[in-house]
Amino acid sequence: VQLQASGGGLVQPGGSLRLSCAASGRTVRDYHMSWFRQAPGKEREELGRISRSSAVTWYVDSVKGRFTISRDNAKNTVYLQMNNLKPEDTAVYYCAAKTVLSSTQYQSWGQGTQVTVSS
Repeated sequence: VQLQASGGGLVQPGGSLRLSCAASGRTVRDYHMSWFRQAPGKEREELGRISRSSAVTWYVDSVKGRFTISRDNAKNTVYLQMNNLKPEDTAVYYCAAKTVLSSTQYQSWGQGTQVTVSS
């Protein structure tokens, strides 16, 4: 599956953005999906994941309550809704797909989209 992340941009602190991850080549319903980010000088971190059926979701503490992952299998797209954005959320955001929810191995990565939170 090929993944294309989009929706990044410049937003003021407290603002919102919705990132999209569009899949092609295979249907996204075959995969558990995760969102990651990498800030300059920092390691890539997983923000959250959603299972194939959306029955299982998980978020890292730093975004819990502010970020929401959802998926529309009919549109072959996964979303990351980000609210109450903070300057420390500035990073390149990536989506990734895997076939085993408990695995750390991802079969595909999107190319990344830049999110900048600044006044």
